[in-house]
Amino acid sequence: MVSSSVKQAVEALRLLEQAIARDPRYGRALAWAAFCCYRLVLDGLSEDPQADRLKGADFARRALEVAGADPGMLANSAFALSYFGEDIGAMMALVDRALAFNPNFARGWFISGNLRNWAGLPDIAIEHAEASLRLSPRARIGPSLLVIGIAHFLSRRFDEAVPKILLAIQEHPGNPAPYRFLAACYAHMDRLDDAREVIRQLRTITPLVVSSSATQWRNPEHRELFLSGLRLAAGEPT
Repeated sequence: MVSSSVKQAVEALRLLEQAIARDPRYGRALAWAAFCCYRLVLDGLSEDPQADRLKGADFARRALEVAGADPGMLANSAFALSYFGEDIGAMMALVDRALAFNPNFARGWFISGNLRNWAGLPDIAIEHAEASLRLSPRARIGPSLLVIGIAHFLSRRFDEAVPKILLAIQEHPGNPAPYRFLAACYAHMDRLDDAREVIRQLRTITPLVVSSSATQWRNPEHRELFLSGLRLAAGEPT
């Protein structure tokens, strides 16, 4: 089953690529196209992940060439490039620059929280995700709650991670990411029946349960904590 969010990402990317074909230096379209590529690869629903990685990184670099002082272009491009393997410190600096231009940029704080988790800085990730929630209280809270839940998970505060991740799932049940972390949480808590039920639900959204690398997690211990929990939940060798 293909979730509605995936269909939306595919359609959004198609329309953005049409806009880019008309104007190859349309920075906002380039940055959002990079983000769409990131989501398709992350969610395990890209037909050609390597091609989408290369395409997404190219879109993001082209967006940065014209970004100037636009916080959205800077942050979205840094988000995608971080996932596609660019130096995490340099990408965090780009998001910091975006926030210097606009300290009230709620999405920028959300992206910064994600990057801090990937860099192995979960406590800072929580601070930045909470800043995003304060600045945009009427926006969807699930993504920021997931950042906070993941940060607690990486710090092995599994009891604190679970309710945040559950709320993220409740708000956006078609997003595969929180299911993966919830399953890993339950596995590390020895709640294997619950973990396997989450994996069953995950498989209705995406065929990709366990990533082969999860290279966005730069801290090897955090990466192994996540992957080992997922493997245990999925009944794979750990």
